[in-house]
Order: sequence, then C-alpha cells, then structure tokens
Amino acid sequence: MTDPHHPQQPISVLLVDDQALVRLGFRMVLETESDLRVVGEAADGVEAVRLAVETRPDVILMDVRMPNLDGIEATRRIVTANPDARIIILTTFDLDEYAFGGLRAGASGFLLKDARPAELTAAIRAVAAGDAAVTGRVTRSMLELFADRLPASGPSATTTADPAAVLTPREREILLAMADGLTNGEIGAKFFLTESTVKTHVGRVLAKLQLRDRVHAVIFAYENGLVES
Repeated sequence: MTDPHHPQQPISVLLVDDQALVRLGFRMVLETESDLRVVGEAADGVEAVRLAVETRPDVILMDVRMPNLDGIEATRRIVTANPDARIIILTTFDLDEYAFGGLRAGASGFLLKDARPAELTAAIRAVAAGDAAVTGRVTRSMLELFADRLPASGPSATTTADPAAVLTPREREILLAMADGLTNGEIGAKFFLTESTVKTHVGRVLAKLQLRDRVHAVIFAYENGLVES
C-alpha cells in the first residue's frame, strides 16, 4: 500500500469511540489525507487496548465516556504497555474533567469532537511528531480548575528535595515558562533566544525529566510544586 514515490510511511491512526457515526465521520476526514491511514476502530476501551497492541498505531483518537472500560483507564493501560503510544482524548466540551484525567493518564492532548477537519488532522500530525495537541495555557487552566485532584507532593519528592535538580538554571527557566503556558516564540522573546534555541532547550528538559511532551512538563511542574496553582 505504500507509494514507492512517497518514501515516508503514512501516520497510522486508531479510532476509539462508542458511537459508530462519530468513528465514520473521523474516518471520512482522515481518508482524504494521503499521509494519514486508519488502521482500526474500537467501540470501547477493552477493544481499544487490544487493537492498540495488535496494530501499534502512531496515534490513537480516544473517547473518554465508553462502556466496559472508559478512555482514561484504556489510555493508562495502553501507555503502560507501550510508552511510545500517542493518544488524543476526544471530549465534548473544553476544560473537561475527563480530558484532564486522560492527560494525567498519559495522553498527549485533547480535541473537541466537533473540531474542524483541519484541526483534527493538524492535531494528529502534531502528536505523531512528538508535540502536544493542546497548548500549555489550556493545560494550566485545567490544572488550576482541578488542582484539588493533584497529589500533595510529587512522585520525586521522596528521592530529591528538588525534582528539577537535573536541569541547568536556563533549562529550569524554560520549564517554568512552559508551565506558564508560553509558546516557543514567547519564551524566546522573554529570554532573548531564537526559537530554534528554545526548541533545543525544551527537548533537553523533556529528555532529562523523562517527560512525553510539553503537556506533561506542565503537569510535572504543578505536581512537584514548582509553580503555584
């Protein structure tokens, strides 16, 4: 199926939603894009976990409210089995507690079900490339809204007084700027750095703290008390 004149493999996508019409709508959008390929559909979380193991998709579109096993627990199981899995939570309204739970479980972002086709395809491409499909500013709003659900102390509190001690002073500044919801361009303007330099710093922060993406950098900063909620 791979086009010999198109060396890059299409981004494989698994659709997970208990409504067949929703899955059909997403499939119709994705099938018009030459670089995107639907590799499977699941109607509940149990089926999603099974198909994620079988098909190893690049990106999973995951509904949260489903029978048998909800999208949050399905996300947690998939990410535990395959840390490289990239999941976008599907939600019906912004700043949804379920979407927040999905991010905490390991998803790389969330998307409204009524998102425009261009937003859907852009989110899939961003997540497949290792970026987050939701801005740090939205993540911060979620954290502030659901702050009472965060643990009193972060997971690294028992091993070190400063969970970000592995970072250089500049990298720590970059982490806090990300936690503030700033984009690479805004961070560059704040610290008089080029966007490419900021991108390098962001990559180092994520690698040193073993974080999946910017969304989880924001969550890390909040959970470990590096910023005030």
